[in-house]
Amino acid sequence: MTTIRLTAAQAMVRWLTAQLTPSGEPFIAGCWAIFGHGNVAGLGEALEGARDVLPTHRGQNEQTMAHAAIAYAKQLRRRRAMMVASSIGPGATNMVTAAALAHVNRLPVLFVPGDVFAGRGPDPVLQQIEDFADGTVSANDCFRPVSRYFDRITRPEQLLTALPRAMRVMTDPADCGPVTLAFCQDVQAESYDWPESFFAEKIWPFRRPAPDQVEVENIAGMICAAKQPVIVAGGGVHYAEAADALASFAARFGIPVVESQAGKSALAWDHDWNYGPVGVTGASSANIVAAGADLVIGVGTRFQDFTTGSWALFKNPDRRLVSINVAAYDAMKHGAEPLCADALSALEHLTEALEGHRAPPPEPGLKQAWFAAVDPLTDAPDGGNALPTDQQVIGAVQRASHADTVVMCAAGTMPGELHKLWKAPRPGAYHMEYGYSCMGYEIAGVLGIKLAEPDRDVVCMVGDGSYMMANSELATAAMMGVPFTIVLTDNRGYGCINRLQIATGGAEFNNLYAHTGMPNAPAIDFVAHARALGAEAVKAASIGELEAALATRAGRTGPFVIVVDTDPYPSTPHGGHWWDVAVPQTSDREEVRAARKAYEDQLKERS
Repeated sequence: MTTIRLTAAQAMVRWLTAQLTPSGEPFIAGCWAIFGHGNVAGLGEALEGARDVLPTHRGQNEQTMAHAAIAYAKQLRRRRAMMVASSIGPGATNMVTAAALAHVNRLPVLFVPGDVFAGRGPDPVLQQIEDFADGTVSANDCFRPVSRYFDRITRPEQLLTALPRAMRVMTDPADCGPVTLAFCQDVQAESYDWPESFFAEKIWPFRRPAPDQVEVENIAGMICAAKQPVIVAGGGVHYAEAADALASFAARFGIPVVESQAGKSALAWDHDWNYGPVGVTGASSANIVAAGADLVIGVGTRFQDFTTGSWALFKNPDRRLVSINVAAYDAMKHGAEPLCADALSALEHLTEALEGHRAPPPEPGLKQAWFAAVDPLTDAPDGGNALPTDQQVIGAVQRASHADTVVMCAAGTMPGELHKLWKAPRPGAYHMEYGYSCMGYEIAGVLGIKLAEPDRDVVCMVGDGSYMMANSELATAAMMGVPFTIVLTDNRGYGCINRLQIATGGAEFNNLYAHTGMPNAPAIDFVAHARALGAEAVKAASIGELEAALATRAGRTGPFVIVVDTDPYPSTPHGGHWWDVAVPQTSDREEVRAARKAYEDQLKERS
């Protein structure tokens, strides 16, 4: 057997460069890394030697560079992924939040945190967490519940099995998610005689598990028997590249489609059978159809509580549930009749089984009534000194968008407003991380999206609260020369949660800066801050100025930030649905007691 002598870190890097997609590209498109004493001498040396075939990007924070990697994989529908490397200790645990985000969203990312010395010579090493009762525990055990595959590399030869297992998970349609290979720092630098065959190029196909024919026939029978079916499109439609198939399926059989946050843009907004966003932040058109449905057909959805209105939305007493999902875990949720398969394959098989079927049409005029209600909210104001609303900001960005625009967001006010109001023209035009709804995803995420699809016009919608949580990758984007647009809405605090606080009877407290009780509320100059990080930045004093600034975004060579002050109180009054947010049973506030009464009434109605 021919062997080659390499360190464990060199072997890991070399092996990863040989793992290819069906189109011949390396599945791991690059590595985000911040070096420290737990990886600079081992993995850092290996990455430097392979920088021409595995590019290394230097981030500013381990969590946010991982968000960039995750957004990259999401925008490419899991067809490629990135590696994220950190030192031991705080560098590693900074990535745990990002791992949870990837886990919730079923997205591939390879985490390689440094770890303790396997040989325990310098025990305890700098930044080591010591478990008084278990000598095998390290801080990286935090990754176990948020990884789809976890391994600790304590010997070089363990990579011979660990690396293929890692790739299997990241390319598996059902098990896809984050992988953590905690890499002991002494092992990174240790040499081993590796079989040369281990580094042969390997193509990893993207499998499409076909459905069981018994399940197909069962679900087809349920669809034929339904009087008011509805399809709930989830993120799995995008991951399976099944958007066109879903559009054809809905039109052929006359079944309305409603979209979750992850599923939005599966159908173009003006597709005849797209009834809009569903659930807590849904359109009236979609929620009316969903509430009356006697058969709810989930396609690639986790049935998150925002999608289901905490399961109070689908209230037809005759309602039955079908779940088309590649993961059995999701296909069996809430007593659903499963069709466990790739979404595209499942729709193709159902199309054959439903030949000649046509569902009864839904109530006419629902979409027209919805747009008649909400479109005026996005119009530019007629003047005056009132602060713009978030709806008006969305309208300005919508008018400036085109077929190649991607709008993205993650947390705060904008996800709900965008879900209701944004008119996505085609699949991939709407990138929302709402599975984990992680504040701080936005700035890093927009960078990852633009790296994934450099030719797209990418616009990040972010509030000041989320911007303050994590903005440092703006400097990375400027350093790399990656152009995108950020529309930063400054409502001087956490406007979304402030409104929820009011809605549950609470006093305005600790959300907007004005209600923190602190003597000096900040007046942050976000334009100056963004410029200090290397971005171009301007302040828009009105919707007209916002539109003028948006018109200048093309052709820029780095990030462009537009700051606009907004009113923290208005939200779209139309659509939406109750959401289960527990209200205190006892309170001195009359408003809380009234909110509790309304809450209990909703619980009774749901039961």
